[in-house]
Parts: sequence; structure tokens; C-alpha cells
Amino acid sequence: MSKRLSIRTFALGEWMTNCYVLFCAEPRPEATPCWIIDAGFSPGPMIAFIREQKLAPSRVVMTHAHLDHIAGLHALRAAWPELPILIHDAEREFLTDPELNLSIALDEPITAPPATGSLRHGDRLQLDGLSFEVRHTPGHSPGGVSLYQPDEGVVFVGDALFSGSVGRTDFPTSNRDELRRAIESQLLSLPDATRVYPGHGPATTIGRERQINPYL
Repeated sequence: MSKRLSIRTFALGEWMTNCYVLFCAEPRPEATPCWIIDAGFSPGPMIAFIREQKLAPSRVVMTHAHLDHIAGLHALRAAWPELPILIHDAEREFLTDPELNLSIALDEPITAPPATGSLRHGDRLQLDGLSFEVRHTPGHSPGGVSLYQPDEGVVFVGDALFSGSVGRTDFPTSNRDELRRAIESQLLSLPDATRVYPGHGPATTIGRERQINPYL
């Protein structure tokens, strides 16, 4: 396990949405490429960190497109106007449709910038020499994805799986049976030591959730 990957977690907004900045911590004279995973409300601290560390965002990877994970996309685009936004095809419309992204009841419903690229199950994405596997984990939402990096032993799961819980399935586009199947086939199939970084709450491991999660 190489442990080259640096992970900075930002719990953003009133819903404390976990958003992540990923980069490889190797000294270099030029700007270090980074990814942003999800963009919650009030992303100012995350933007400030990226600038302070002289990181160069190469993409925003969306685990899904519910309001608390997309509300900061306009601020990211204001900071980096050409920043690519990647999301599963099943949720492209969620970004620009307040009813689908569950923000319709807000005083100011959210219409985020449209996606510039697609995520599909089995895709391999490269960050500074590290390969991440895209795993489709629907159920909480139809286009939910998880990002797995085997060498570092980490997986970013959005709202599919939490420490001691799982994602809600009472939304109009949710499906409880799909979520259960996705967790069993795409997450519980990973090694027990795999560290799980969820969309809310503390990090956990696959082994711990296999043993103690009452919803599994």
C-alpha cells in the first residue's frame, strides 16, 4: 500500500456534507493536480485550502446530485471557470432540475452548472498516476457512484453507506432494493481493511460495517 494519496475532508454547510480534496503528496515545483469530490453549501474553506496549498483542480467528481452535494458548484466554477464536472449519466438532469435534486422547496432552488463529462460503471480515472475505479452504487439516487482506489485501500461512497447506517431511500428517485444490492455487490465485496469515506459523518471501514451495521 503506497500511501501516496492525501485526503482532506471538508464538512460543508448546515448538513455537514463531506466533500473531499484528493492529491498526491509528492514535492514538486509546479502546481499539484487535485480532484474535488462533491461540492456542498458554503465551499469557501475548501477553495481557500486548494489555493493555499497551490493545488490545481483537474475535475469535480460527483458521487450524486442531491442539493447538499451540488450547491457549491457555482462557487467552484467562479474560482476555476474551466473546471470539468463529471457525473453518472442517470443524474445529469438532476444538476439543473430543482425537483430532481430535491431543492425545489428552498427559497432559492438550486440550478447547478451542467456536467461536462460522464461517469460509467467500470471507468478508470487517473489522478497523478493513481487509478480510481468507478463503481455504480444506485439506490439512494439512481446515478450514485463510489470511487475505489485499491493501492491506497480507500473508497469514496457518497450517501450509499455511512458509519452504522445506509443512505435514505424514501426520496422519489430512491430504491431500497437497488441500494442493498449495490452495497452487497460493489462495497461489501471490497477488502475489510478498505477505508470508507462517506458523504456525511465519520470515516469507517468495510470490515467494521460488515460486522456492526444494523442495516446490512
